[in-house]
Amino acid sequence: MKTNKYLMIYQEISEQIERGEWAPGVQLPSENELSERYETSRETIRKALTLLAQRGFIQKIRGKGSVVLELAKFDFPVSGLVSFKEIALKSGKSWRTEVHELDVIAPDRFLQQQLKVKKEDLIWKVTRVREMNGEKIILDKDFFNKHYVTELTYEVCENSVYEYIENELGLTISFAKKEIVVEQPTEEDRSLLSLDGFHNIVVVKNHVYLDDASLLQYTESRHRPDKFRFVDFARRNH
Repeated sequence: MKTNKYLMIYQEISEQIERGEWAPGVQLPSENELSERYETSRETIRKALTLLAQRGFIQKIRGKGSVVLELAKFDFPVSGLVSFKEIALKSGKSWRTEVHELDVIAPDRFLQQQLKVKKEDLIWKVTRVREMNGEKIILDKDFFNKHYVTELTYEVCENSVYEYIENELGLTISFAKKEIVVEQPTEEDRSLLSLDGFHNIVVVKNHVYLDDASLLQYTESRHRPDKFRFVDFARRNH
């Protein structure tokens, strides 16, 4: 069976990227240049580039063309509950957490619904930027029920809140309900993260519970799309 030409072009360029012939951050030739090189139409080239982008080899950036991505991504387990510190230490790469906001607030109606609290209750708001190898790749917006987490410090938030909750407060974090969506970056995302032309951001929304099913935390973890792959293990029930 004859293979579509765009698939052949995709295969050739993806293998070149995997072999390191195109380094991360390098811009691929323009659609015109590629169409001349492969003696085909721009539409065929466009289909090959779209497939490369969908499979994480390149990022199409307005005004810059197609930029080769770093293939090494951090595995983020969909069904697991892990902290950024645990993922960073496992990766062996340099990491840092920058705390932008740590405050006790009265929840608005949205947060009352997410944390199942009343308007007179108090909650912690923690905004942190996660940096890996010098790139700001995650914006975490965390809200903790102050009934369970009575105290928080910048030092704790820069290290690991989960580590503090489990080791210092003696609470057991048990399970979470997760929702993963793709959104356009907000102005806050663009000001705090190293997005540089990215037009989408992966948002993981978590409702985190203690072992007695008490709702501890609501969080929005906003990820740069090229740095993570969300993995899971599934088994069919018979």
